[in-house]
Amino acid sequence: MIFSYLDVRDKGRVAQVCAAWRDASYHKSVWRGVEAKLHLRRANPSLFPSLQARGIRRVQILSLRRSLSYVIQGMPNIESLNLSGCYNLTDNGLGHAFVQEIPSLRVLNLSLCKQITDSSLGRIAQYLKNLEVLELGGCSNITNTGLLLIAWGLHRLKSLNLRSCRHVSDVGIGHLAGMTRSAAEGCLNLEYLTLQDCQKLTDLSLKHTSKGLTKLKVLNLSFCGGISDAGMIHLSHMSSLWSLNLRSCDNISDTGIMHLAMGTLRLSGLDVSFCDKIGDQSLAYIAQGLYQLKSLSLCSCHISDDGINRMVRQMHELRTLNIGQCVRITDKGLELIADHLTQLTGIDLYGCTKITKRGLERITQLPCLKVLNLGLWQMTESHTEKVSVLLLSLQEGNQYWIWFCVIILTEFAAQW
Repeated sequence: MIFSYLDVRDKGRVAQVCAAWRDASYHKSVWRGVEAKLHLRRANPSLFPSLQARGIRRVQILSLRRSLSYVIQGMPNIESLNLSGCYNLTDNGLGHAFVQEIPSLRVLNLSLCKQITDSSLGRIAQYLKNLEVLELGGCSNITNTGLLLIAWGLHRLKSLNLRSCRHVSDVGIGHLAGMTRSAAEGCLNLEYLTLQDCQKLTDLSLKHTSKGLTKLKVLNLSFCGGISDAGMIHLSHMSSLWSLNLRSCDNISDTGIMHLAMGTLRLSGLDVSFCDKIGDQSLAYIAQGLYQLKSLSLCSCHISDDGINRMVRQMHELRTLNIGQCVRITDKGLELIADHLTQLTGIDLYGCTKITKRGLERITQLPCLKVLNLGLWQMTESHTEKVSVLLLSLQEGNQYWIWFCVIILTEFAAQW
């Protein structure tokens, strides 16, 4: 149906044209997959019957001034509930809403609901048995006890975000992985786990993860300062893992990358940006054991043209390379990239102060390049026609090439 291609606002507008269009626009196929974004301020008896008539089962609450139970009672078949940023949501409010099983609910987002504690996780584990996605980023009152409750009750959970849950430690990860007696089975179906900025985690958490969470596909450990090279030994044999984020993990060095490369990993994405102990030797290890990578981020690492030379000949699958703020990279490194990484679609060169227009000219000749980040310039296919023409013109050497260089060189003259 044509109406299904309209955005949400226009779907509402066409419903006001005439009775026939209203009836057509209320067909459930028109609203399939739509998430209703609501401000719950005053009673509206027609709100939830209207959403149910259209088949809408996904809701985001933008502001919560009424009881959450008002939503749950109004939409008994709700599939996704996004409460992110509802700072006034408390354990008491959530407890009044979740008083019986809600088998339809698959996704619950409580990010930045800072008053939520382990008590709410007990309710969630008891009544939301079919939950597959749970977002708890920024819920700083969650502790290991809360993770124990999750491990007891949410066996179908596939995605869990614990970003900045500062009280979570190795014991909590052990609960999730079913490594403690009290945790029973654990959440062994987890595929996506975000532990960003969980400062109490150590390499023991990685040991628990590798032994119990064998289905894990994506693991985010960025800003976890307590993990080290030794922990990479545990991760190196997680054959299901395809994306690993170690951004700003200060204790990860070339040795840790060696451990990863010597294992059985088949990573597609690796981020070690701002790991200041990563150098050229890591690129050699990556070329030897992680050559199937499609995305590699090395921003602000201590790499040079020599490291690029040791890596590029093996990385035939690489599509995205982020080497922003790698201040030792010169035109020679860019020439090596242009000669060997011919499948690149995006490259970040922000803050690479030793490159000149000669190196940029070589990079822009990459046949698949769609995104080039130079700090002041972010060029994509979706940008204006003028910039698209500019990308093409860089290869042809006409007047736009002169104009581009004047802008870049004028802004960066002091650095170049």
